[in-house]
Amino acid sequence: MGTRAVLALEDGKVYQGEAFGAIGERSGEVVFNTSMTGYQEVLTDPSYRGQIVAMTYPLIGNYGVNEEDVESHRPWVEGFVVREASRIRSNWRSTKSLEDYLKENGVPGIQGIDTRNLTKHIRTAGAMRAVLSSADIDPDRAVAKAKASPGLVGRDLVREVTGEKPWEWSGGPPSRRAGSGPAPAVRPVWAGPKVVVMDYGVKYGILRRLEALGCRAIVLPASATAEDVAAQEPAGVVLSNGPGDPAAVPYAVETVRRLLEAPPGGRVIPIFGICMGHQILGQALGGRTFKLKFGHHGANHPVKDLRTGRVAITVQNHGFVVDIESLASSDVEITHINLNDQTLEGMRHRRLPVFSVQFHPEASPGPHDAHYLFARFFEMMKDGHA
Repeated sequence: MGTRAVLALEDGKVYQGEAFGAIGERSGEVVFNTSMTGYQEVLTDPSYRGQIVAMTYPLIGNYGVNEEDVESHRPWVEGFVVREASRIRSNWRSTKSLEDYLKENGVPGIQGIDTRNLTKHIRTAGAMRAVLSSADIDPDRAVAKAKASPGLVGRDLVREVTGEKPWEWSGGPPSRRAGSGPAPAVRPVWAGPKVVVMDYGVKYGILRRLEALGCRAIVLPASATAEDVAAQEPAGVVLSNGPGDPAAVPYAVETVRRLLEAPPGGRVIPIFGICMGHQILGQALGGRTFKLKFGHHGANHPVKDLRTGRVAITVQNHGFVVDIESLASSDVEITHINLNDQTLEGMRHRRLPVFSVQFHPEASPGPHDAHYLFARFFEMMKDGHA
């Protein structure tokens, strides 16, 4: 056994194991992710800001880490919990081990604990505040720190992950914080429409899907106003994923509310909301959000499209949802429902070219069942109809 580590929950439950990754201490809300693969995408998803992620699949790290599968320029999880961190990495694309990647980025991890027990406990008691520490492994002190740590309700974590200024996706991962990055050797020739992407913590997978359709993606900070969006003269707007409580970002809601107001003699720009973007759109349409007991995190969540009857297996990562009952407007149509708990997974405006989903149609990682939604958005930009 190497360096000891503890994972302490606010309700007093403590798991003891072995440290891997960076040595240190972090607090956050502990959640579980049911994906069998894709740990690198999970680590670098900005939506996990403020959370300690436990993987339910027992062996993590066996294919290492590469430069192509990241979803942002750095990991965002507060801590990483696994049953076993593989000592062997075997994949031709691998450039380093998971252990080294976590060390380089200051992310502490713990292995050797009963992640099945942890998952069952979270399912019963709900997601809760926790501390993961390899610096101070005293159980009582760790529990006290967990109780004193901030929760997610009411916290604006979007400000911590969004870019500082506009930037353009050019087929590679730029530095989102700096707003620019190394130019590609050959700049893409954009044949399709210009799309503004509101960056609430955008995953590169969304930008890759837009690029695959020939779209030119301009990424704006979460603080951008409706006037900033209009100045880009886009054919469409994507509201991205992001972390934390959607009710804590009223400035983003106001921007979307303004975008829904057609200018004199004009029309509303087509809008596609994803995850946090869906929740922000829901509020702009008059709805409310609430926190789930333990959230949806994984790549195997069944969602039914009420318009077609088709069931898709989807990628999900959210702890909050839009309350269906709060969407009383006759202009809003419910389009998708989660088959596990009947929560809202998608909606559309009956008159305007506006729709959104709670899940991740870009996958990254996960099944590709929902890729068709990007094609639907593309068609909306051409004719203005959902």
